[in-house]
Amino acid sequence: MVKTPVFKGACTAIITPFGEHGIDYDRLKKNLDYQFENGVSAIVVCGTTGEAATLTEEEHNEMVRVAREQTKDKMKLIVGIGSNHTAKALRRAEGAKSAGADAVLMVTPYYNKTSQKGLVEHFSYVADRVDIPLILYNVPSRTGIGLSVDSCRQLAGHPNIVGIKEASGDISFAGKLRSACGDDLYIWSGNDDCTVPLMSLGALGVISVASNILPGMVAKLCDLCLEGNFSEAAALYAKYAQLMSALFIETNPIPVKAAMKALSLDSGILRLPLTEIGTESRAKLLAAMRDVGINV
Repeated sequence: MVKTPVFKGACTAIITPFGEHGIDYDRLKKNLDYQFENGVSAIVVCGTTGEAATLTEEEHNEMVRVAREQTKDKMKLIVGIGSNHTAKALRRAEGAKSAGADAVLMVTPYYNKTSQKGLVEHFSYVADRVDIPLILYNVPSRTGIGLSVDSCRQLAGHPNIVGIKEASGDISFAGKLRSACGDDLYIWSGNDDCTVPLMSLGALGVISVASNILPGMVAKLCDLCLEGNFSEAAALYAKYAQLMSALFIETNPIPVKAAMKALSLDSGILRLPLTEIGTESRAKLLAAMRDVGINV
């Protein structure tokens, strides 16, 4: 069974530009164009960075429709469908398929704290019923539960499950995944600070938060890694390491939305329970941006 990677290189987990009365779709389109113009290969909408947990079903569907229209023939479109309600995840996957998405991204079910057997069945249930490439999303710091290597190996046998967004921060785990699954389960880094080490182990790129403000830099970083030029990639990452860290000084996407506003890339407001960045954190973020030559 030969699986085709959904994308290689940089994929932006795009923010959702909320206004007081809903989503600003004109701003969303401009932000998507900015990503394409700076070399990004793919976009994730309705993910963690997009504050998906606060979207209504109508907003979720419209986000996908608008994003597909704007990215068609330019970038791959991946739709976050994750839920701790398996049937709800299935409905979102069906909607993404109907809208013409290239793949779906499905997080481990939070709060319920199922078993590894339950995780395998949760993902398999959706993959069995919708013929669209499915990317697993492993982020135990957010969900309270992580996939095991054995569960990933089992899921890698499914023809519709093509890869994993690996955001545990455990480099050793990623190495074990690569050994156990090979090209039956492509790996993408889910953390900007793990991009270079994970790509050195065979990951194909990153699903990035930082590329909301640094799309060209993240695209170049991935290109260097794909070329096998890890020394230059490491040097490029080192230049931006402090800024990458500052983008997580508070809960994502609070800092990246603040950084976008500082760059006049209107990111809209945050929805509760998230709140605007604190004064001290904002000062540190802007200082980190200035340190790499960003004029803010």
